[in-house]
Amino acid sequence: MRNYVIELKNRVNFIKEILNKSKASGIIYGNSGGKDSALVGILCKMACENTLGVIMPCESKRNFGEDMEDGLKVADQFNIDYITVDLTNTKKALLSSVEEISNVTDTAKANIAPRLRMTTLYSIGQSKNYLVAGTGNKSEVYMGYYTKWGDGAYDFNPIADLTVTETYEFLRFLNAPESIIQKAPSAGLFEGQTDEKEMGVSYSEIDEYINTSNGTPEAITKIKNAHEKTEHKRRLPLTYNAINDEQF
Repeated sequence: MRNYVIELKNRVNFIKEILNKSKASGIIYGNSGGKDSALVGILCKMACENTLGVIMPCESKRNFGEDMEDGLKVADQFNIDYITVDLTNTKKALLSSVEEISNVTDTAKANIAPRLRMTTLYSIGQSKNYLVAGTGNKSEVYMGYYTKWGDGAYDFNPIADLTVTETYEFLRFLNAPESIIQKAPSAGLFEGQTDEKEMGVSYSEIDEYINTSNGTPEAITKIKNAHEKTEHKRRLPLTYNAINDEQF
């Protein structure tokens, strides 16, 4: 287990240094009511008074229910400013326009919300001269379990090296709301969706493989396949002289 007293100090200093170098006036992040956004929000608030969490529900009942409730709990407990931007009608309008000329698959529909949320964060952030904080953890990044140009876009990320297991440990150290720690991780992209159900493998299995390369044959196969399939998400976009530039 990491020494979270030291981790807290180092990560807060990391954020302060980024703010100082960028001359930004503050930080903005998506307050989803999940474990990762909770940890990022707490760390950013400890580093910068001008930290703003944006709650962005989009269609899903869970967005308007337990996720919003948990997001508010974190904001209240750690004195983090927040605003709410309902993106439900925005998504419907976009889909309506696109579907007039092209079919949109269920997967493509699910990825609209994260991209709308990132557009929202950058619209507000740029207007305020705030940096956008990323909320993805190491386990998600390894699996490619995030939306390209959605929650995969940000100015900095203070938890990208932490596995899901470590994220929970850090939250317990910080005495974060237990409801966030106990509920099943979910992006809330559609009704009944959970991370582990969608990936077909648990975060404990992913973390075990990342740390030790061990696991059941079935879990290892799923993790390797997901990692290979999503390699494009962890690289810069390919450009014309890609082979000579060693981008493949």
